[in-house]
Amino acid sequence: MKLGFIGCGNMANAMIAGIIGNGICKAEEIIGTAKSEASRVRVNKEFGIYMTEDNKEAAEKADVIVLSVKPQFYEEVICEIKDVMKDNQIVVTIAPGKTLAWLEEKFGKPVKLVRTMPNTPAMVQEGMTGVCKNTYVTESEMEHVCDILRGFGEVEIIPERLIDAVVTVSGSSPAYVFMMIEAMADAAVAEGMPRKQAYKFAAKAVMGSAKMVLETGKHPGELKDMVCSPAGTTIEAVKVLEAAGFRSALMEAMEVCAEKSSTFTRSEEHTSELQSHHDLVCRLLL
Repeated sequence: MKLGFIGCGNMANAMIAGIIGNGICKAEEIIGTAKSEASRVRVNKEFGIYMTEDNKEAAEKADVIVLSVKPQFYEEVICEIKDVMKDNQIVVTIAPGKTLAWLEEKFGKPVKLVRTMPNTPAMVQEGMTGVCKNTYVTESEMEHVCDILRGFGEVEIIPERLIDAVVTVSGSSPAYVFMMIEAMADAAVAEGMPRKQAYKFAAKAVMGSAKMVLETGKHPGELKDMVCSPAGTTIEAVKVLEAAGFRSALMEAMEVCAEKSSTFTRSEEHTSELQSHHDLVCRLLL
């Protein structure tokens, strides 16, 4: 099996590292593309994979092709590679807003398509990826793609209508968590803790809390109650967060994120209006 990456940014690098590290593919079975020679040399040196500047070469040689360029370049790349692709190849996308219907239209012919929404924790092999497929992809082919994606985290098959929800709860949410960790660390620094130590305490608290949710099976509210002793320090802090609208602010932020993601999906006429959000998503993914 030959795996091709058209574009080798941060997300592609995270995927390649996990795929090779977990023995899903050998380095010699992977081909990647990058426009700059510096990028090609760097990726080749880091992973030992074959690198080229020719997207068509990757498309011709790979059995599974991952379109890992920024969303604004999708149409250009598809136009470039569509005529050299074979019927049995599978195309995997990682871009928000590029629906299966849009992709099929741009290819202009029957193509096996798997749409995914990964997130940046893939860079530390803790990614969470939502996936859906079009009708040309068989169940066994979908499982094969999922095996590849499991190389850098966990995978959930979802209907395409939930992709925008995945963007907000998983794809973009690391940014919210990073902001919370930064704020927690700032508060600890204000209390006299060295900044490096403050970041560690805050990050470990978030990581451990998430692990408790996943491994205990308890409702997050129940776990919160376990920390809040009667007349204690934590319940006072929770009271302040509730008064400041912590929950509603987070929910409203996620609602806006989902709305922007669905706007990308509905129309490309608002590209300039939405460019700032588009660039944010690109930075998170690539």
